[in-house]
Amino acid sequence: MRPIKNIHGDKAPHWVGDGFYVKTLINHLDDNPHFNYSHTDPFLLFDYGKPTTFDPNPNYKTQPHGVGQHPHKGFETVTIAYEGEISHADSVGGQGIIQKGDVQWMTAGRGIMHEEFHSEAFGQRGGVFSMVQLWVNLPSAHKLTDPNYQSIKRADLPIVELIDSSTPNHQTTIGKAAIIAGAWQEITGAANTFTPINLWDIELHTAGATTLKVPNTHNTLLLVQEGELLVNGTSVSAGNLIQFDAPTQHRTDGQAQQTLATDNIELHYPATENSEQAPVKLLLLSGEPIGEPVAGYGPFVMNTQEELRQTFRDYQTGNFVK
Repeated sequence: MRPIKNIHGDKAPHWVGDGFYVKTLINHLDDNPHFNYSHTDPFLLFDYGKPTTFDPNPNYKTQPHGVGQHPHKGFETVTIAYEGEISHADSVGGQGIIQKGDVQWMTAGRGIMHEEFHSEAFGQRGGVFSMVQLWVNLPSAHKLTDPNYQSIKRADLPIVELIDSSTPNHQTTIGKAAIIAGAWQEITGAANTFTPINLWDIELHTAGATTLKVPNTHNTLLLVQEGELLVNGTSVSAGNLIQFDAPTQHRTDGQAQQTLATDNIELHYPATENSEQAPVKLLLLSGEPIGEPVAGYGPFVMNTQEELRQTFRDYQTGNFVK
């Protein structure tokens, strides 16, 4: 079993633009010696947007809620919409609507300008809005890759049934996992990644217990997005990010992913007195550390301070996305 090292959730929420009310649970710029990029590599930043109710926006066409055009370089952003809809447009012609359950995996690479707003339909009607956004680092060999984005519909995500391990027959389904990236045994996720990463969107709808198996070469984190449950016997509630102990092994050159051993994470969703269990939603993040130096400031993440200064010069002189 991979032990829990710490639980993070005490950050104050803040607004990103006027459309995203989030807690930043991972920030590669933090200098906390017990929880910094060395513990989360390859994950740079992680914003948790708890369910928030928005009134209908009377100016949904001309003044949508969100964030206007801004730059990114040197990493990828992964956005998951749990409730509500996000409209996206970028400088290389990519655009679309991230609807409930959908995932957008955007590769900023050598540089991109983009904007994110509530969709017109959601702005007009209002309602509950809930999302997360993850920044994934790119290794130096791919820092300057061409911008791209993968629009992944919920219907295109492989789904794995989670079986209750606490009953003798082990036949009761207590939940499901949508495999966004990585692999669950022989099932491969929908997203293409530059380094080995698992991103599993998990929902438990019935009381019981189940086990997650993660590579023991990965840094591993688990977000409780909604609800409350026991993780390795510890009670964890919504808005908290679990940091597990450091990887117990490191990959050696030529070692195949499928030959790596795994560590267990035990999930237990206790029964309640209510006749209907409110679902628990989780997001599992695990990734093989890139192990390279990081030089970051704001929306740019490079490997050296000189690369970072050059990026700012390019942005200031209008050469950023040329």
